[in-house]
Amino acid sequence: MNPFSFLFNIFLYRPMLNILIWLYGLIGNFGVAIIILTLGLKAILHPINKKSIESQKVMAEIQPKMKAIQKKYKNNQQKQAEELVKLYQQEKFNPFFSTILLFIQIPILFALFYVVRNGMDINQLSAELYSFVKLPSAIYPYLFNFNGLKLDLSQPNIPLAALTALAQFWQVKTATPPPPPSDNSDGKENTMAEVSVMMQKQMIFFMPILTFIILFRAPSALGLYWILTTLISVFEQKVLLNKQKIK
Repeated sequence: MNPFSFLFNIFLYRPMLNILIWLYGLIGNFGVAIIILTLGLKAILHPINKKSIESQKVMAEIQPKMKAIQKKYKNNQQKQAEELVKLYQQEKFNPFFSTILLFIQIPILFALFYVVRNGMDINQLSAELYSFVKLPSAIYPYLFNFNGLKLDLSQPNIPLAALTALAQFWQVKTATPPPPPSDNSDGKENTMAEVSVMMQKQMIFFMPILTFIILFRAPSALGLYWILTTLISVFEQKVLLNKQKIK
């Protein structure tokens, strides 16, 4: 086992798997156990997510200053970079923070995928559970199952995948800052701004499409986690931004 796989198993996969099975043994509902696990993960990641939301707001606020620096030093790339770094330090802005958050979330998604895939296999569970977590006699992977209406979280679910993609669209659209006002005095700057706006618009549609493609064939437990995470993130963003407006 390579070092990455070892760390992945020790710090993500096994802890999440054991918490999920412990919750299932306590509650008796696999879907509710995933919901509680999701809320726990979001609580742990809340400080990072809060910082990311604040960073997005600062980014939107300093865009005019950034554009002024780029225009002033358009013929001196080194000076432009130095002035932008000074601006970031002055505004306490980290342009790479959203990327850091993404790199944190991706391993969690992979871990949850393997947790869901292996968490319903009793034969595999016996070797992965901690000594204090009881091995259930059977696992029923449903969020609900009554009168023929059921959501089997071990199987793909297209409606849930579509709802998650729509939620992702809402989140990306809400989080995308408005484009900076154009300045007709510099055609080159306007062209760069137009390219930036075009890329933002593409991301608004790219992320939901990618989400649907991933969840189309993945266990719907992953979709349940994804849609909950997305909705909570939108809620966090609205609450934090409203608090800042009040201040």
